Amino acid sequence: MKQQTDNKMNVGGLLRKLLPYVLPYRWLLTLTLVLTLVGSIMAQVNAVVLDHAVDAIDAMLHAEGGFTWGEAARLLLTISAVLLGKEVLSALITFGQRYFGENIRINVSRDMSLGIVERIMTFRMAYFSSEDNEPGKLQTRITHGTMSLSNTVKNFFVDILPLFTSAVIALVLMFAANVYVGLVALFIVPVYFIITVRQGTRMKGGRRVIFRTHQVINNGIMNIIESIGVIKSFNREALEADKQMGLQEESTAQQKHTRQLSFYFEGIKSFVEQIGTVLIIILTAYLVLIDYPGMTIGKIMYHVMLFGNVSAPIRQLHRIYDDLNDALIYAEGFFGILDAGHEVEETGRFRPEVETSGGLGFQMQGVEFTYPNGTHALHDLSLRIEPGKVTALVGLSGAGKSTIVNLLDKFYQPDSGSITLGGVPLSQWDTQALRDHIGLVLQKNHIFCGTIEENIRYGKPSATIGEIHEAARKAFIYDQVMALPGGFQSDALQLSGGQQQRIAIARMFLKNPPIIFLDEPTASLDAIATEQIKNSIDAIKRGRTVVIISHNIGQIIDSDAVYVLEHGHVVQHGTPGELYRQGGLYKQIFDASARSMNAGLISQMIKED
Repeated sequence: MKQQTDNKMNVGGLLRKLLPYVLPYRWLLTLTLVLTLVGSIMAQVNAVVLDHAVDAIDAMLHAEGGFTWGEAARLLLTISAVLLGKEVLSALITFGQRYFGENIRINVSRDMSLGIVERIMTFRMAYFSSEDNEPGKLQTRITHGTMSLSNTVKNFFVDILPLFTSAVIALVLMFAANVYVGLVALFIVPVYFIITVRQGTRMKGGRRVIFRTHQVINNGIMNIIESIGVIKSFNREALEADKQMGLQEESTAQQKHTRQLSFYFEGIKSFVEQIGTVLIIILTAYLVLIDYPGMTIGKIMYHVMLFGNVSAPIRQLHRIYDDLNDALIYAEGFFGILDAGHEVEETGRFRPEVETSGGLGFQMQGVEFTYPNGTHALHDLSLRIEPGKVTALVGLSGAGKSTIVNLLDKFYQPDSGSITLGGVPLSQWDTQALRDHIGLVLQKNHIFCGTIEENIRYGKPSATIGEIHEAARKAFIYDQVMALPGGFQSDALQLSGGQQQRIAIARMFLKNPPIIFLDEPTASLDAIATEQIKNSIDAIKRGRTVVIISHNIGQIIDSDAVYVLEHGHVVQHGTPGELYRQGGLYKQIFDASARSMNAGLISQMIKED
């Protein structure tokens, strides 16, 4: 799969992507916008009050009869009441605006998180086999993307919009008071904006490198945690630390370079802003000195304070623009996942009757299959899995046995050839219906974070406690679970590998499917547990369509049919007895398995006993 960052995101595209997540909260949005408008008007009160206050004080000082302290007190009380009242009202408006805006952000964050999780679960297995979509990289794209994009919603509706609304109102008031002063203020804004855009363009490439490096670092940390036992057993802590050091140094160097550019542009923008303030002061002072109509001493302070409201978004623009550029980078990865429509798992509409599913058999004809990494796993493969019978797949590692199971379960689609179940092409089967009738037990089964009961119940969410206990008994794990302090409420991840394997088998027993795939189901169990599980599996196999993969000959010797695979080809086919008499690869595997178990010595010891 091509990396998502190849699809460059711009501001317009980002806002279009975010709009569907914001629109469901249009009433919150409307309240936020109304409060924003009121708050922006209130932000100009200080300038207006100061204008009139300075002129009133100046008039009192130059009055012929002088001024009285009573008049001064009334003026000061009026000013104080207006300003304090304005501050109280502004505080309430700001609270409401931030509260509603934060509610929008939190809701959008929740919807985006749920949406992308639901989306990922519809993707075919090949998507997750891509190097670009390793767990750590996907996690980075999802978590950082959700956080950054939801913050973008907050920045726009809680930060940017109020600032720019206030700036526009302040600019209108400046033009209304004096067009020349308004033009000076208006000239500074685009200059500052051009510098900010230039800054974002120069820094965007660096941010993209930092983002990709973070993906690799996070994926590496996850691999270290998952492989800590192997790392320690080989004393390779220093080697892994060196790998991380290289990645961290690359990220650090890029971050320093990016911040250096940021500080350079921020210095220029600060200088431009100060130039604007100086020009406003000089121009308004000059207009007062020449007695320009409408220009008073109060107007000097009035225009300086209004220009402060105009330049407020300028002071915040670099931070918001930085966040927006980060959001653009994260959006490429985040929406790249949501837009990967070609990765959605294909499904058909055929849904069989439950009672007939166990009587259906698979047939593969001329199947070719290549994994996303380029491994050609199956070559013109044909086989038939009879309904209600046990079919074994035998071969050396890498022969293609597990690949066949993956194809039969529709985890992957074949490159060519056909696969049918009950005579119906597998592509026409409803995928959920197909998997509802398949029980899958792997060599290494996944145990979810949660209790033992929750992990077994995964096979049948509606199961009763009695059914869960019965499934545990069939998997010969019941007594061990009851011996734990928490019983079935104990943490399943704290169980041993063999115990976790039995939990997975209990999960399959609870599901009670008509079709069963067993891929080395007892590989991590001890000899006694293997015998116990084999007896349970033998019982559940009766009357079902079963496909079993095992290097243990004892697991497949009673199969109805055996297919022997080598390098993705079927090289032998028949019953276990027929194949042994034929010789070839099956006999080699059988004899090697017997020798590895010292079957001769075991037989002799049994006879002597």
